[in-house]
Amino acid sequence: MSRPSIEECVRHSLEKYLSDLDGESATNLYEMVMRTVEKPVLEVVMQHAAHNQSQAATMLGINRNTLRKKLGEHGLL
Repeated sequence: MSRPSIEECVRHSLEKYLSDLDGESATNLYEMVMRTVEKPVLEVVMQHAAHNQSQAATMLGINRNTLRKKLGEHGLL
């Protein structure tokens, strides 16, 4: 049995979240999901890059200054 893809995990989690709302309206869902996913992505990539911000930025395909901003927003600096 193969492991679920990241896409499948996100889909499953989002479906469960919406189901758990039990009919209540969801708001700011896009922002919530992006912020929820962004932090662990940053943590894992920074660890994999041995906390080298230039290398991590390259891996993520973003500018190093953008990476620093995102790390600060998530309290990871």
